[in-house]
Amino acid sequence: MIRKIAHIGVAVKNIEEAEKFYEEILSLKVSDREQLREIKASFIPVGDTAIELLQSTTPEGVLAKFIEKKGEGIQHIAYQVDDIEKTLEGLKEKGVSLIDEQPRRGAHHSKVAFLNPKSTYGVLIELVEPEKKS
Repeated sequence: MIRKIAHIGVAVKNIEEAEKFYEEILSLKVSDREQLREIKASFIPVGDTAIELLQSTTPEGVLAKFIEKKGEGIQHIAYQVDDIEKTLEGLKEKGVSLIDEQPRRGAHHSKVAFLNPKSTYGVLIELVEPEKKS
């Protein structure tokens, strides 16, 4: 079950310049930074959600190709779910095309999986199950 919008992913060419805009112009603050595979990410909380700035560290990366094709901007919307495996199973049963059949590790030790935009009216959707706190 979808609980909320976890974050909105924004592809940028230069993460430091983008952070500067959000901090100096919009008066928001970067809460943390992380690198996953070939992606540098910065998280900027906005109320109960966040903006996730994303920069590719390689010209062959998914984000670099996205920017080359579509330019900088919103790359995906991430929805928080309680049980990502169950959610993926239910979506697959309903005929939704999945990019990730099984979840993988995401930022903040979460589990993530992406849905194919061909099944979601052109929107890349990420499902996020936050790390369980004991």
